[in-house]
Amino acid sequence: MERLTEPLVREGGKLRPATWDEALTRAAAGFEAARSRGPHAFGMFSCSKQTNEMNFIAQKFTRAVMHSNNVDSCNRT
Repeated sequence: MERLTEPLVREGGKLRPATWDEALTRAAAGFEAARSRGPHAFGMFSCSKQTNEMNFIAQKFTRAVMHSNNVDSCNRT
């Protein structure tokens, strides 16, 4: 199995190689599009097997950056 060595972006239903700048710009635009649709357009699912620090960062990103309280985890299983 080969590893990816460059980011891929979807264009016209197909993946193509892209620069890191283009990939990160597209990712940021996707987050911004979700945030502009309101707080119910974004949710974060975090794993209870991650560290407390990682789960804290996930909920902080969701609440502070995405302006959403939709954070959940698999703690109930």
